Amino acid sequence: MNTGRYKWTKIAESVTEFQFAANNMTTIQVADKTITIARKDKDLFACANKCPHAGGIISEGFMDAAGNLVCPLHRYRFNPRNGRNVSGEGYFLKHWPIEQRADGIYIGMEEKGLFGF
Repeated sequence: MNTGRYKWTKIAESVTEFQFAANNMTTIQVADKTITIARKDKDLFACANKCPHAGGIISEGFMDAAGNLVCPLHRYRFNPRNGRNVSGEGYFLKHWPIEQRADGIYIGMEEKGLFGF
C-alpha cells in the first residue's frame, strides 16, 4: 500500500449494498478500475481484479481458511491486507485501503501528482 496521499471515494452507504457471491467477493468500478471487494467476517478488502501472474480473475477465486485470496487459475494466494503473495511465487496483488465509516464505505485511491506521477 502506498503511504502517500489518498483520495477517499464513497463506494456504498453500507455493506448490504454489495452483491457478494457465494465466495464472499464482488466487483465494483472506481476510477476506471475494476476492483474486487472481498469480505472475511466483518472485514472488507479491496484489490485488483486480475492476478499479477497470469491475469486470472480474483473475484472468481475464493478465500482460503486463513483468509488469503486465491486466484482461480493457478491457486496463487495473496494476503488481502498487504497484497503479498503467500504461496511463495513472489508476486504482489495491487490493493487499496477500505474503511467502513458511520456515513458509508470508502476506498482510498492514490492521488496523482504533477504529470500523473
